[in-house]
Amino acid sequence: MAETIHVRGEGGAIFAMDLPLPEAIGNRLASGLLVRVNEDGSPHEGAPAQESPTGDEEGSDLTEGRPPRPAVNASKSEWIAHVVARGLLSADDAANLTKADLIELAS
Repeated sequence: MAETIHVRGEGGAIFAMDLPLPEAIGNRLASGLLVRVNEDGSPHEGAPAQESPTGDEEGSDLTEGRPPRPAVNASKSEWIAHVVARGLLSADDAANLTKADLIELAS
């Protein structure tokens, strides 16, 4: 049985990939376009730390291993998924809030 790893794609989605990786995917992972993460999207233990070019700036949500924040005009379901992925609320609790409340909570 093949070992499975999880990677965060360029768009922020998390994909389960069986090893060995296809060459094109392996190249994207090696170049940093894809990042290995745990199944829940948290940074993978042993993954290289992402440093900013100047060393003192905070990285983006993707480079810091956080789910990327949806656009303000994204659907309520995308905001629910974001709040749940960040571990701020359960899916049921998030569904009971308004979209504006979800946006404020994620800020």
